[in-house]
Order: sequence, then C-alpha cells, then structure tokens
Amino acid sequence: MKVMVCLKQVPHQDARLEVRADGSWIQEDNIKFEINSYDSYALEEALRIKDAGGADVEVVVVTIGPDRATQALRTALGMGADRAVHVNDDATEGSDALGIAKTLAAVAKEENPDVIFCGLMAEDGNFAAVPPMLAELIDVPSTTGALAITNNGTMRVERELEGGAIEVVDLPKPCLVAVQTGANQVRYASLKGIMQAKKKPVDTKTAADLGVSDQVGAAHAKVTVNKVYVPPKSDTAEILEGGTGEIVSQLVAKIRELGLL
Repeated sequence: MKVMVCLKQVPHQDARLEVRADGSWIQEDNIKFEINSYDSYALEEALRIKDAGGADVEVVVVTIGPDRATQALRTALGMGADRAVHVNDDATEGSDALGIAKTLAAVAKEENPDVIFCGLMAEDGNFAAVPPMLAELIDVPSTTGALAITNNGTMRVERELEGGAIEVVDLPKPCLVAVQTGANQVRYASLKGIMQAKKKPVDTKTAADLGVSDQVGAAHAKVTVNKVYVPPKSDTAEILEGGTGEIVSQLVAKIRELGLL
C-alpha cells in the first residue's frame, strides 16, 4: 500500500510577519518556517497506517516550494516517512490553488498512491481548496474535515460538519482525505529518525518534469492577491458608560442603528 501526503511549509506560528513594500505578500526573509499544522495531522494519519502495516506500507511526502522547503520534508522523513518528492521550481511561484492542485495531481499520477492525505487547509492561505481540486483532477473520491480515520479495506472517515455534527463516510481506494486539526496526537521526530532521514531519498522535480509548466505560476493563476496590508488603526471607538442595564440598552440601540439586528 502506498500513501502520499501533501505538505506545505508555512511561516512559524510565532514568526513576526511584515508585509512587503509592494503589498504583494509577506516578507519571507529571516523568518522561521514549519510544516503547516493541518498537514502534520495528515502526516500522522499516514504514519499510523504504516505502523499497522509495516513493510507493506510506503509513505511518500510531497511539497512544492523553494530550497528551504527541504527542511519540512526532512522533518517528515525523520518522523517516519519513507521518501520525499520536492517540486522546486520558480515556475510554480505565484500559483493559485488550482495551479498547486495541478502540480500535485501530476505527482500523484506518477506515484499512483492508494490513499492521499492532505491537511484541511494551509494556515497562510486558508482557502481549503487544494484537496478537493486535487481529488477531482485525478478522479478519486474524497472527503474533508476528517477527525477519525479507519483503514479497513475502505477508508472509513468521521468528518466534522457545521454545528458540531459528525458524518461517517466510506471511501473506496484510491481516495483522498483532508484532515482537520486535532484528529490525532502528532508524534515528534526521534533522534534516530532524524539521523535516518539524512539517508532517505528526496526526489527533486521541476514543473517541466511533471508536464505542467504551461499550467502553473502567476501567469496562469485564475485567482490573484491584489494587496496584503495591515488593517488601519482607528481612534473612533465609542465607550459606553453607565450601569449594566444602561450599557446593554445602549449597545442594542447601536447595533440596531448599524442595521446588524
């Protein structure tokens, strides 16, 4: 059984972010990066299948990004993944969700995995669009918001719905599952695993290698970011005074005045 895990390297949650002068994105120089937390839970699900299946299960991690993204792959290999594919090509810079999905789909078609795990979304974009697009491009059933996964012939997934409801779905293989945070307890890479990761293969590919150079990148993006900026500060806050009842009455009046109630 082969399991493919899609990873993205994103700014560390404690990184101090500053916007580029042209407002196109954040400054990425001199900040720390880490594996997207949603993807960490997806990786853990794959590694649990490997733990149960032993040598019969291969876990392949895939990422798209510059040289620094190799660190994310090495971390995943240290946690227990078997090998990695790194799509490292300036031609993919500026890709929208569809461009990213097309790139991952090209990798998936080469790898032909039984199951693909993705994080529900990326913490820097929050679109949650890549997993379902990827599933559609490679024509496999999929589900999102996975909180519990059972591998038993099919992939039985308990997925989170609005209002705290849980839906149970059974997916025949091959399939794709997008994992929600909190689905499991993510393991750490052991010292032994980190040492072994140095010897595990990382296959570097370009967009041309995958046959998608004419479909990805900023020039082919259908969704673009017009501007990234820090919300302007305002000193127009109004302080409500009086007793609790008076403040509540004033607040309700203001909400009605603004047409929010």
